[in-house]
Amino acid sequence: MRDAGHRDRRAEERPRGRLVPQHRPRRFRAALRPPELPLVRGGRHLGDARVRLAFAAFRNKPFRLLFAGELVSLLGTAVAPIALAFAVLDLTGSATDLGYVLAAGWAPQIVFILIGGVLGDRLPRNLVMVGANVLSAAAQGTTAALLLAGVARPWHLAVLAAARGTATALFFPAAQAVVPEIVEAELLQPANALIRLATSSSTVLGAGVGGIAVAAAGPGWAIAFDAATYLASSLILVQIRIPRAVVERGETILHELIEGWNEFRSREWLWVIVVCASVGNLVATASFAVLGPLIAKRYLGGAPAYGAIVASQSTGFIAGGLLSLRWRPARPLLVSVLALLPTAVEIACYAGVRITAVIATVAFFAGIGLEIFGVNWITALQQHIPRHVLSRVNSYDALGSFVFIPLGLVIAGPLAGRFGATNTLWGFLAVGLVSIGAALLSRDVRTLRRVETETYTEAEARTTAAS
Repeated sequence: MRDAGHRDRRAEERPRGRLVPQHRPRRFRAALRPPELPLVRGGRHLGDARVRLAFAAFRNKPFRLLFAGELVSLLGTAVAPIALAFAVLDLTGSATDLGYVLAAGWAPQIVFILIGGVLGDRLPRNLVMVGANVLSAAAQGTTAALLLAGVARPWHLAVLAAARGTATALFFPAAQAVVPEIVEAELLQPANALIRLATSSSTVLGAGVGGIAVAAAGPGWAIAFDAATYLASSLILVQIRIPRAVVERGETILHELIEGWNEFRSREWLWVIVVCASVGNLVATASFAVLGPLIAKRYLGGAPAYGAIVASQSTGFIAGGLLSLRWRPARPLLVSVLALLPTAVEIACYAGVRITAVIATVAFFAGIGLEIFGVNWITALQQHIPRHVLSRVNSYDALGSFVFIPLGLVIAGPLAGRFGATNTLWGFLAVGLVSIGAALLSRDVRTLRRVETETYTEAEARTTAAS
């Protein structure tokens, strides 16, 4: 058993919360709207304070390095899925083969994600991220070389996708837990929103350029670009200085995994969202990663149309991120789950509309909803989970959320071959709606409130004085 000193240390390490408005909304519907604040206090406009606080994390050099490293890497990551999808379709024309290759990339994430969580809590998290990026660069560079040489086969792409998936399993838990180590507690949500804005912005640019690049130069060059961005990102992230985590003597990896599991299962809102996300991610990846490119190739004109849809959704991510910089809903998980509904509409459009402009428009609103979900979810984890186990809890979150993704990727093609792509999409839509409804049945999900810390004016005054 752990001693009292350890419990005190855990209490001290627990994040204190994030920036919230002064006045707590009292009615249920207030969860869906921004809080009302006085426009002026002490002769100063609170709106100006909000804007300054939204970008205050950039005053911190480690955060600037993290933001830049993520942005560079994500530019290539946004191009790679389009390039890989059409590389497989060019080789075999089979949605089933595409599903197998994509599943090969996801399976190692499930196998190694818990190890990634332990490493993220034991080692400097930025160095774990650097090592994972180097492995990704090697995998993507080899993939590009095989495609450019004209000797690639589907099994080659599957093996290399598995190597990159292993790297992702090591990268993800550390990346999700590094932000609280380098920014103040009240800036967690704005900092998370900024990181996700980098993701969204790079995806917009990468998806648009990716579709054109694949059509003009071929998938090989697009994946080569991805490999180069991983190396560039590593050179940036290695400059961040984060102390090595303190690991108690005698703690084994198994003991650390059990500790992380106990933290995970003790919170109903956490495991309910993860269980429902596991079903939702199966539906989303099968619909958008396998059947989406297939519908685009058959009915919408191929890679440029699919790239335009992805870019539109990513533009929605940007809009959702900008909204999340300032909007802090009183009940973040309730709002987050409801924000997933536009994604269901997007699946319906792939199944029944098949007009690029319509799908792209709906994808924009789906992107807004997904970004609202993502920012509020990661902020809730960072606020409510003790920092010394945050990487491990993130790894259980990722494991549960990702566990059915390979299954969805593998079954999407055969189901489309047996029942048709349209009927398969309608079936996935029904399953997705059930998962959203199940999450809303949990009282903890509906009622979890934001953590209150400083007022806007107090935090603005402090950060201004510090600068």
